[in-house]
Amino acid sequence: MTNGLKIDTSDGVTTIALDDPTTLNALTPNLAVSLSAALENAAKTSRVIILTGSSRAFCSGANLHASPTAKPGDIDAGSSLGLAYNPMMMTIRNLDVPLITAINGPAAGIGASIAMAGDIIVAGKNSYFLEAFCHIGLVPDGGATWMLVRNVGRVRAAELALLGEKLPAQQAFDWGMITKVVEDDAVMATARDYATRLAKGPTHALGLMRKLLWQAGDGSFEAQLDEERDAQASAGKHPHFTEGVTAFLQKRKANFE
Repeated sequence: MTNGLKIDTSDGVTTIALDDPTTLNALTPNLAVSLSAALENAAKTSRVIILTGSSRAFCSGANLHASPTAKPGDIDAGSSLGLAYNPMMMTIRNLDVPLITAINGPAAGIGASIAMAGDIIVAGKNSYFLEAFCHIGLVPDGGATWMLVRNVGRVRAAELALLGEKLPAQQAFDWGMITKVVEDDAVMATARDYATRLAKGPTHALGLMRKLLWQAGDGSFEAQLDEERDAQASAGKHPHFTEGVTAFLQKRKANFE
C-alpha cells in the first residue's frame, strides 16, 4: 500500500484505489506522482488495470487545502499541471494494457479527467461528473477540454465547462461518455467482470488498440492508416497472433498466455 493508494493484484489484474476518504480522494501533486508510478508498475506486471476510488467518491479533484498558507493570487495554478498532473495523464494515455475506470460517487475536476481516460468506464447510478473549474475561476485541465469535445461535441462540452453543473451517470451514458451504468454496489463487480474478460484476451494487441484509439483523435486519416499498419506489423509478430489463428483453424477457444 502506497500513501493515498490501495493496490491489489490478482489473476493478472491490478486494482488501484485512491484512498483518502476525508477529502473524497482529492489529488495532490505528490499523490499524482505516486499514481503515475503505480500505473507504470502495474502495466509491467499485469494484463489489465482497474482504477477506482475508496469509500464515497472516485476523486473530488485537486486538493485545494494542500497548501493552506498560500494565497490564491500567489499560486501558479499551471505549475502543478506541468510537474505532476499532466505527466500523470500522459502515463494513463500511454499505458500498454487496458485501463478500466470504476466510478463511485463524484468524479470532479482532475478526477473527471482521470475517469474519462479509461478504456472501459463503469459508473454507479448515483455517481456524476463535474467540471467545477468555473466556480473558482479556473479552466478544465487534465485533458478535459480535449476529451469532452471528442466525447460529447463542442456545444455539450461548453455546457459542462461554462456552467459547471453535475452530469449524472445516466446522462453521461446517454451522451456516449461511459461504457455502462450499474447499481452503486455493483460497480466493482462489473469492472472485475470486464477485467477478467480482457485479461484472457490477446493483451499485446489490446495494448496496441488502445494506443491507436487515442492517436485517432490527433491526426489525419492518412496518418492513422500508417499507425494501424505499424501496429498490425507488431501484432502479427506476437505469439498471440499465432495462437489466435491456430485456435480458429482448430475450432477451439484461443488461450492467450
